Amino acid sequence: MATNAHSGPFFAAQRKRDLVRSFFLSTVDGIFAIPIGTVSLPANVLLIALVTEAFPLSASTIGIFMSLPFIANFLQIFAMPVLAQWRPPKFLTAMSAALHLLTWIALGCILPWLRHFDPVRAGHWLMAWFLVSSIFAAINGVAWNSWTQEWVPARLRGKFFGGRNRWVQFSALTFLVVAGWVLGRWNYAIPAFQALIVAVSIMRVVSLRCMWKNPTHARQSTEEANLPLREKFQILRHSTSFLFFSAFGCVWSFAANFVGPFYQVFMFNPMRMSAFDVGLTATLAQLGGALSLPVWGPLLDRYGNKPVMIVSLVFWQISSFFWCFIIPANRWVLYLVWLWAGATGAGFVLGQFTILLRLIPIEAKNLAIGFNLAITSLFAAAAPIAGGYALERALGRTSDPLVVYHFFFLVQPVVSLAGAFLLLRVHEPAASSLAVVVGAMRNIRTLGGVLGLSFLTNYLFLKPATKRPRAS
Repeated sequence: MATNAHSGPFFAAQRKRDLVRSFFLSTVDGIFAIPIGTVSLPANVLLIALVTEAFPLSASTIGIFMSLPFIANFLQIFAMPVLAQWRPPKFLTAMSAALHLLTWIALGCILPWLRHFDPVRAGHWLMAWFLVSSIFAAINGVAWNSWTQEWVPARLRGKFFGGRNRWVQFSALTFLVVAGWVLGRWNYAIPAFQALIVAVSIMRVVSLRCMWKNPTHARQSTEEANLPLREKFQILRHSTSFLFFSAFGCVWSFAANFVGPFYQVFMFNPMRMSAFDVGLTATLAQLGGALSLPVWGPLLDRYGNKPVMIVSLVFWQISSFFWCFIIPANRWVLYLVWLWAGATGAGFVLGQFTILLRLIPIEAKNLAIGFNLAITSLFAAAAPIAGGYALERALGRTSDPLVVYHFFFLVQPVVSLAGAFLLLRVHEPAASSLAVVVGAMRNIRTLGGVLGLSFLTNYLFLKPATKRPRAS
């Protein structure tokens, strides 16, 4: 009997060939998409240079500006359920990526026009643009994660994404160095920003082409229990460890984002570091995370997420105290601080991702994911607004900005270490992680951009799906 294209060995072989081609196109897609993804995160070298050098904004305005991606993370949870019923994940991924690209093209076109405005009015235009752009980026992040979970076999995720993200991060690190050099070399001129926008836009077009040509095939996924919403809320209310971890996530998100966007502002002014130097520090943080990741992974497997997270957080935040002693004469120390922070923070961020997957009650996982994303997004969005307002008020009352910044930099280590007591109340079950991960980790990815750990967040976004459970 003849074998057709829809059954038997021929079909299986065709699926295998399509999967290999999908892996290749997804890798190329990632390599060409990561530059625009990097510049879309808060506190990256291009955006910070834009709002401190090209269009000098006040600290309070910068705080509002940097809160917008987290506001977008919150808003997307209202849009995604409707969009998911309208079109499949691949279409939503491509559509949101294309719309996000259009917002960046629009920015490149309006930058010369914004030069004629005063900083306040220019800041309002930039904030309106960044909010729209961030909403499309947030939808794209969730849709892409849902799409890749749909077609990448669970048994191959670790191997595939481990290899893919090595190439992706090489592209990201190269772009950071080049972007810093271009901005510094042309003294933050508008054409320099436009040239970088043109470059990332062309690369994004290539990634979109690869994305659309990707011959993915949906696989069966695990669905949560079909329970009434009231019962799911009851399950969530009795998930004590999950609630304590969400409370810790709120404290941590506020502490990190209260100060996070202003580390780069401090380096630009008053340290007067060039865009190349600022980009190099972010590169060192990502390099530190990449080098330490093979150490943190086995430690998390052997000793559990919570104790390793606490140790990692303590080591990480010790380096944050060094910011309180940085002056122009010893600013070279910042390179070591960023490298150390990347290496030590990797264990905390990786553990933060995997422990949440274990704490989410499987009977109400989508509700739990949405709850955690919404509440931490609100705290993450409020933090830079409050931080920017406090910093601006303090700078207006003194003639020595270094004193203000040094005191300001105490907030993150003190508050985050105090918040770790909430983490001690979490009971971590010795169970395997969930098989299906949706957009729960969007805030971790966004926050990774603030803290210079986007390598790690790219690595772990799907990697833990293959993590083997520890013995009970």
